[in-house]
Amino acid sequence: MFSLIYLSLYLSALGTAFAATADEWRGRSIYQIIVDRFALPAGSDTTKCNPGDQTWCGGTWNTVRENLDYIQNAGFTAIWISPVSQNYDGPRSAYGDAYHGYWIADASRLNDRFGTADDLKALSDEVHRRGMYLMVDVVVNNVMSTSLTPDLSTYMFKEQSQYHTYCPVDYSNITSEQNCWLGDTKVPLPDLNTQDPTVISGYSTWIQSLVKTYNIDGLRIDAAKHVDPAFWPQFCGAAGVYCIGEVFGDDIDFASTWQGPLDAILQYPMYNALVEAFAIPGPQNMSAMTDVIAQSKQKFKDPSVLGNFLENQDLPRWHNFSVDIQSLWNPMVFNFMSDGIPIVYYGQEQGFAGNADPWNREPLWTSNYTNTSTYQLITKLNAFRNFLVNNTDNWLNSSMEVLSTTQSGLAIMKGPVISIMTNIGSPPANITVPVYTPYAGNLATIDILTCSQFVVGSNGTVDVQYNKGGVPTILVPTSVLENSGFCGNSEVVVQDTKGQLASSALSHLTTPASSFAFFLLLVFGLVNSGIGL
Repeated sequence: MFSLIYLSLYLSALGTAFAATADEWRGRSIYQIIVDRFALPAGSDTTKCNPGDQTWCGGTWNTVRENLDYIQNAGFTAIWISPVSQNYDGPRSAYGDAYHGYWIADASRLNDRFGTADDLKALSDEVHRRGMYLMVDVVVNNVMSTSLTPDLSTYMFKEQSQYHTYCPVDYSNITSEQNCWLGDTKVPLPDLNTQDPTVISGYSTWIQSLVKTYNIDGLRIDAAKHVDPAFWPQFCGAAGVYCIGEVFGDDIDFASTWQGPLDAILQYPMYNALVEAFAIPGPQNMSAMTDVIAQSKQKFKDPSVLGNFLENQDLPRWHNFSVDIQSLWNPMVFNFMSDGIPIVYYGQEQGFAGNADPWNREPLWTSNYTNTSTYQLITKLNAFRNFLVNNTDNWLNSSMEVLSTTQSGLAIMKGPVISIMTNIGSPPANITVPVYTPYAGNLATIDILTCSQFVVGSNGTVDVQYNKGGVPTILVPTSVLENSGFCGNSEVVVQDTKGQLASSALSHLTTPASSFAFFLLLVFGLVNSGIGL
């Protein structure tokens, strides 16, 4: 059976043009990888990688390819890998070596530390063979140097006029942020003049070739706000794929202006609200969440294609500042069940706790790729989200709504799904969160995380109690789960299934053949790995 499903998925993938748009990325979930730290070649010494050494540990594009099962078994449908361009490879800098991939030398050449062109093509081919998407990180704003007078002949752009004159960044001035040099005097990052026509055309030609040669589906753009916004439409237009940019900071008015020049940005304002609301210890200010949700709906052109995250290579690990496991799980549920594309940074599923750079770039192999409780939660969230994306009419394109909020709880609804998060942490608490739903009384709902039944009260309420601790809850009418494989329901056996929901906008469930094959493949892979739904 597995071989038939896999063949069906493969044949479906053959007919797909892997140059994905924002609309096609909306239904994906992303696993973020620093190539050097994800996996080692067979037989390597797994004890020789100390993040504090800030040097290469041996991960390659081949080792990512060889270990994709770990990612796909958790249900992810895309990977984001660190930059593939050639990096500085000279004498050790004041901040170590360029193991992370962000210290660009010649952007037009590949980084041979991570493999050959054939290796990168093989990774891309294998990602696509599995029906997944490939996102590549790109650095356009700057190159790297060890002095303020770099040898320009080592870079893709070799003329002085193609760089801005050195000046330190004044972060209170947007012109300075876009024209001055990041880094410092020890490791300066010479700033490209992205207003120069030769730079614009050169970058456009390069990215078009890179995307086409390696069948790249999407780009994550480093330091996007440090480039003038007029540059991005031509660059991303030449790429012809989804572009999501890094716009670091919690100013949502400023951040939202970048969706337009770019397809999307990483949702830093929401990240900051998640920290403020859920971190333990922390202010536990749940109103920060409702505020950012409301502003996001108002100010972003399309919140559904923004990137939701709790960790990345520039931030302390969640468990570095928040020790309670439920403080991770509850906001993780929000990221998967709300508007936006969920992104998980490698090692988040293993409970890594490193502080900021370089301690947040730990080697994953020290975890032995363990099937942790967080890995299992992610697997279930991905499986359920993939089911909703592929088998319901309106979940993906529905706009999230806030149903209720208290100091300790937040309930949201997207399509037919109600997600209830709390910030009380793991200890039991004598707290009940009433959630007012649009559903009719006596409607049976199921918590897909525990398979417990919740019956809607006569006034449309559902009460969630925390006398066993502050666990998240994801409720869906039982009719939605028919033929889903969840909570005792049998798997889909026909191509089209219809179900009627009381007081719900969801009236039909459809199961296209290709989605059916993909969902069954996910389920089969999870069962084989010993992870139950």
